[in-house]
Amino acid sequence: MTVRLGNGIGWRPEIADAVERMPGIDWVEVVAENVCPGHLPESLVRLRGRGVTVVPHGVSLGIGGAERPDEGRLAALAERAVALRSPLVTEHIAFVRAGGALTASPRIEAGHLLPVPRTRDALDVLCENVRMAQDALPVPLALENIAALIAWPGEEMSEGQFLYELADRTGVRLLIDVANLHTNHVNRGEDPAKALAELPLEAIAYVHVAGGFERDGVWHDSHAHPVPEPVLEILTDLASRVSPPGVLLERDENFPEAEEMERELAAIRRAVERGAARRDAEQAAPGDARSEEPGEVPATEAARQRLALAQTAVLSALVAGTPVPEGFDRVRMGVQARALAAKRADVVAKVAPELPVILGNGYRRAFLSYAQAQPMTGGYRQDAMDFVEELLLAGRPEDTRTRRELREWWLERSGPRPRSGRPAVRLVRATRRVLLRR
Repeated sequence: MTVRLGNGIGWRPEIADAVERMPGIDWVEVVAENVCPGHLPESLVRLRGRGVTVVPHGVSLGIGGAERPDEGRLAALAERAVALRSPLVTEHIAFVRAGGALTASPRIEAGHLLPVPRTRDALDVLCENVRMAQDALPVPLALENIAALIAWPGEEMSEGQFLYELADRTGVRLLIDVANLHTNHVNRGEDPAKALAELPLEAIAYVHVAGGFERDGVWHDSHAHPVPEPVLEILTDLASRVSPPGVLLERDENFPEAEEMERELAAIRRAVERGAARRDAEQAAPGDARSEEPGEVPATEAARQRLALAQTAVLSALVAGTPVPEGFDRVRMGVQARALAAKRADVVAKVAPELPVILGNGYRRAFLSYAQAQPMTGGYRQDAMDFVEELLLAGRPEDTRTRRELREWWLERSGPRPRSGRPAVRLVRATRRVLLRR
């Protein structure tokens, strides 16, 4: 059963107060990994108390990866759905890590959403992963099409065909991001209208709308810029084909004043209304020739291994400096690699805000140099620890006082538990500091 969500906006701590005051907000979406089920932000509690629906949106499951979905990450998504009393949860059709047992190589993390190849192998694996996720979650799952800077060679399906088969074989709902369709139009030459025409429109759970910017012929899906007119036109096209159950404005940084966001929300509503008027005028009755439970051949271990090897080769080229696999655009791979490194630097600066303070203007240069040679193998907090450890082992920075501050920062966080205040423990800690300074 489709849930009618209405008009929404992405909830972020930076704009929590503004969101609470905005008129006409029926629902909000929150990044699942950024909330703790036992300690929900008061703003979300108040919104939920007013009847505003809250939907958790995951970014780290990597359901398009070669490995089976991580049980812990699925359990965390389920917890948030229950805590927020959400009617559904959402994630992305993407892979975010590679390596591991299937390739007998170290696991590496992208720190970002990367596109899966539109091949039969990838689709078989994805469908099996989706079924596992659906079994583990207490509410329906919807998956989002992502923006891509790179394209896989030898793809066997268009985006619309890939999404149609995914929904057809699993019954999963779709979160259609019209900004990502625009991104793929600019970066990969894909026609948004063709993608919409091929989609199973009845499977749409809701729609994302966001802004970005173009640089040197590449569109960057920044979520930090105003929504451009081409994205609104794609939204109108979608709304001319089907009445979207919900439409949501995403903004992740560079937040404008509340009045500007309200103007963007109004522009989004007008785009949907234009589409609805066009749909009514055409009197088009949607058809549905799909069977509800078509047969399916389960994914094989061989397909998982082939996908694992391909994804590991791509991710290694992006984050570890290995050769670019044959058939990929080397220039675009370079753009993607730089974007991943920049994102790592930005996120580490947020999770460890002391580091830009300690290192000053040298932080970004030092981190990007580190990122070129050291792929991320854990989360961003571990990445921050590994970065500082790498600097200290190399005797950097050269300034003695700054290096001492970095040592202290690292020592504060390197233990398994918060530092004890007992005199004996403090003495041991002081001794460690002296030894490290030698």
